[in-house]
Amino acid sequence: MAQLTYVLGKIATVAPLYPAVEYLDPEVGITDDCAQIAHYVVSSLEQDGFSAPQCAVVKKNRAYEVTITAKGSVTALRQFSERHQAMLTPEIGGKAIEGMKLMQQLGVWNPMEGFPVNGSPTDGDCKWSIFLPHGMGILNHQAVLLLHYPPWQALREGSYLNNMTLQRWVRLLGCVGIPEEQMGAYKTIMDVNPVAAPGSGQSEYPNDFFPMMMSSAFFDSGPRRDYIRSMLELLLNPPHRKKGKMTLPLLVGGSPLYDPQAPGWLRATWKNDMPKDKTTGVPKADVLQTGSIRIRPDSKRLTPYLITNHMIAAGVTGQCTNDPTTIPDIRKYEAQDLVAASFLAEYAKNPDITPEEAKAAACQRWFNNDDGSGAPNPPKPADKLILCALAQMDLFFTPTPMPHPTYSMEEAMARCKEAGADGDACAACIAPKPKRKSKSKK
Repeated sequence: MAQLTYVLGKIATVAPLYPAVEYLDPEVGITDDCAQIAHYVVSSLEQDGFSAPQCAVVKKNRAYEVTITAKGSVTALRQFSERHQAMLTPEIGGKAIEGMKLMQQLGVWNPMEGFPVNGSPTDGDCKWSIFLPHGMGILNHQAVLLLHYPPWQALREGSYLNNMTLQRWVRLLGCVGIPEEQMGAYKTIMDVNPVAAPGSGQSEYPNDFFPMMMSSAFFDSGPRRDYIRSMLELLLNPPHRKKGKMTLPLLVGGSPLYDPQAPGWLRATWKNDMPKDKTTGVPKADVLQTGSIRIRPDSKRLTPYLITNHMIAAGVTGQCTNDPTTIPDIRKYEAQDLVAASFLAEYAKNPDITPEEAKAAACQRWFNNDDGSGAPNPPKPADKLILCALAQMDLFFTPTPMPHPTYSMEEAMARCKEAGADGDACAACIAPKPKRKSKSKK
């Protein structure tokens, strides 16, 4: 076992970068700030592939002193500690606090404070808290997922990773061949709004309190508040990617039908680099659009990106329709999502591949073409079965005792095989029954 002790930073600057302990669910068992930091450190070490990690945090000389232990080398632990320290400096994580302070000064921080914005009994009255990407891989990860904002549930449970969005993402990773022991490398999430708030209450109309402009105005404005670019630069350039043509790939999640703010922010921020509509000249940010951007004008390397659906969108808005060439048809959703996971798998095999080459390889697997147009058409029968089974899991949902897919992957596979659906999740024999039309007046 290797062990390393390091000073994380002054309590006055680091403590605000972690949620208030009283926000945590008591069942998590965390009662003080030192225990909370240790909790997230252990989670990050696990996602980075360290075996048997442990962490102890104490307050010493008005600073947090962290001791980490794990199987492996002290050199690897030292690299981890350097990344952890950098993430929480005023020059990176601290910029989120500057954005929050400006929002408070302008009177736009948590405009629904004191009132519920959804029906969740655990969310309760609306609360906001700065929430950085704690507990995820920061050293050995292979990609960064750019999303909108972290749900309050993630803060309350002390984990970004224990939710339906990530559970579905893990299923997709497994379906494209990522081994289970490597999946932690593909779960590093960053949000364009580093603010935990009640889910399904901040970004869905009419309660759109986290619009695209909020990211630009408060977390990407000027050198003191450019949190998004600062954190992206750190996360996209881990030590194992110091060389090469490209940074790690960036997956930008947000369906046009569900939570489109992250792709919208990308489009507005790099409008000069986005492809343009041939007729109108309008910059585009379409699902499966790919290319490369430079995070800052002086960044040394380009960042390959792919725009994809939000990872939970298929389970929320997907359905069987008469048109498998466009969402919300569940078949199109599943194939697009599998392309996104395959895009990252291609970069794991060849870090210097162009984004166009990575997308073409991924689309060939699930669409049998280079661009993901038309209806899904996997050339391999095994992949047709995978696509069908994933759709079955997203189409059939059981809300109690905890929300979960009605069928396991194995059960969904069996349904597709036994029904003789030939990879079509919307075949009449296994598709959901049509919903009755409402008799209510419009």
